[in-house]
Order: sequence, then C-alpha cells, then structure tokens
Amino acid sequence: MQLVRDPTRFDVLCMPNLYGDIVSDLCAGLIGGLGLTPSANVGANGLALMEAVHGTAPDIAGKDLANPTALLFSGCMMLRHIGHTRSVLGGAAASRLQGLADRIQNAALAVIAEGKYRTRDLGGTAGTSDYT
Repeated sequence: MQLVRDPTRFDVLCMPNLYGDIVSDLCAGLIGGLGLTPSANVGANGLALMEAVHGTAPDIAGKDLANPTALLFSGCMMLRHIGHTRSVLGGAAASRLQGLADRIQNAALAVIAEGKYRTRDLGGTAGTSDYT
C-alpha cells in the first residue's frame, strides 16, 4: 500500500524474480503503463540483463503500434550500469556513459511531453516509426 500512496519513497525495490515481475507490472500503471517501463535484472556477480517490462508483444509485431520507450529506457539503464561498473573499476568512460543515458532519456521524455508523437497506449496516434 505504501508503494501506491507514496512511490517516491522508494528508489529501488529488491525481491525475487517472481515477485519482481508482479510488482513491476503493477507499478507500471503508476508511471503511464507498460510501454514506458524498463527493467533490470542484476545478479550478485554484477552481470545484468535489461529489458522492457512488457515483453515481446507478438500480437502487435509488425503493425507499427509498439511504444519503444521502455526499450530506450532499458538501454539507458544498461549504459548507467556499465558506467557504474567502470567507475568502480576506475574507468574514464563512466561519466560519458552516464551522460549518454541522460541525453537519450531526456530526449524521449521531451518527445512524450511535446505530445506530437505519442503512441496509442499514451493516448496518441503515432506509430513506432513516427516515434523513432
């Protein structure tokens, strides 16, 4: 209930994969839906897999209907993860990767805020090809 009342209290939620799948799907509604929600699975060894929460959506494949935002944001999470890993190891490219992730995320948010290229799941008429 606290997650619904004040989601800003939480920066990270750690849980087993099964619960993570359920909670991430439920939380997607708090930010605009599954089309916007990125996901990261990070192992104890630091290996990570980033993906869109919504899965592959085979029912809309090839129909120019998919909202690519979740994949873009998942890519941003990947860049940040790689940047964090490199910064821990002393790599010079860490801040550059963080900056690239910020630029991609800010550009996607600006496109959504403008409203001109919103996909159907966000109340617009744009297709995937319009957005990308």
